Amino acid sequence: MKILKPLMALAIATSAIIPTSIMATAQDTYDYVKPAGADNFYHTYNAKEQKVSFLNQYKMKVAGTLFIPNSLKPGDKYPAIIVGHPMGAVKEQSAMLYAQKMADAGFVTLAIDLPFWGESEGKPRNAVSPDMYAEAFSAAVDYLGTRPFVNRNEIGVIGICGSGSFAISAAKIDPRMKAIATVSMYNMGNANRHGLHKSLSVEQRKAIIADAAEKRYAEFEGAEPELTSGTANEWSESLDPIQKEFYEFYRTPRGEYTPERATTTTTTHPTLTSNVKFMNFYPFEDIETISPRPMLFITGSEAHSREFSEDAYAKAAQPKELVVIPGAGHVDLYDRTDLIPFDKLITFFKRNLTQQP
Repeated sequence: MKILKPLMALAIATSAIIPTSIMATAQDTYDYVKPAGADNFYHTYNAKEQKVSFLNQYKMKVAGTLFIPNSLKPGDKYPAIIVGHPMGAVKEQSAMLYAQKMADAGFVTLAIDLPFWGESEGKPRNAVSPDMYAEAFSAAVDYLGTRPFVNRNEIGVIGICGSGSFAISAAKIDPRMKAIATVSMYNMGNANRHGLHKSLSVEQRKAIIADAAEKRYAEFEGAEPELTSGTANEWSESLDPIQKEFYEFYRTPRGEYTPERATTTTTTHPTLTSNVKFMNFYPFEDIETISPRPMLFITGSEAHSREFSEDAYAKAAQPKELVVIPGAGHVDLYDRTDLIPFDKLITFFKRNLTQQP
């Protein structure tokens, strides 16, 4: 796949949304320093790890990693939690950390790769399809709910970054998801329609849409899809603070991971012509209909994405809770175990899935 810088309008509008520089104009020296508590590749000894796959409603394979606590007793049924990775990432980035930490607490957990990413099926690779992303969460419920060791009436969801909005979209039409938590959530619809703090004008949005539509002709005639957005592939001091924040996770030993069918230059970058699908994505519309199922929104006080969690909280009906972690940025809550409120998540799911204190 060919990777191009996006249109100038896109670059301007999304400089405060998601990183848009595919290649920095000049590569500077980056001195990697692992942040305190960062443990993306955490490994638990308290649960058995198993690679699994299952079909979604459209007969596409969804890949995942299942964690079964060592404390599981044969014949008993346990609560389960599905964990979705950040947009543009794969399950090995953030999702498996959360899955293992929740397995440590006694939950059966399943970290999934969204369709078109990681080990899940879907072509072209890195394509954007909000409906298929949401469907992956329901397919994961299908899978877990048919395991003999899972109580199908006690299945919850954790969505990290973009997966927060995909999990909400799924939960609106799938009441089998009994409790929903999001962490550093992005509303991928609003982020692409309006930008952070409504920094994207309608004219800029129309230019992005027109460019993507025009490029469909070349792809229809056999051209390789172009990639856009995502994390800069090279470090430069000229990168804006949000781009630097993502680089420090996705392009360093802290969180870098390249799955099969990807390269170090294609990871995190969605296809340009499909990325406009997000502009038709409205995950918070009717979010109040999820009630009376509980919702927990976790964000950092310094997170550039904080507005999305606050917006979802304002629109959701009770029971709901917004937790703001002092001093935490957006990416901090991907892997910094000194900041991620695992105790809060454990309490939330024990209370709402198992009725335990």
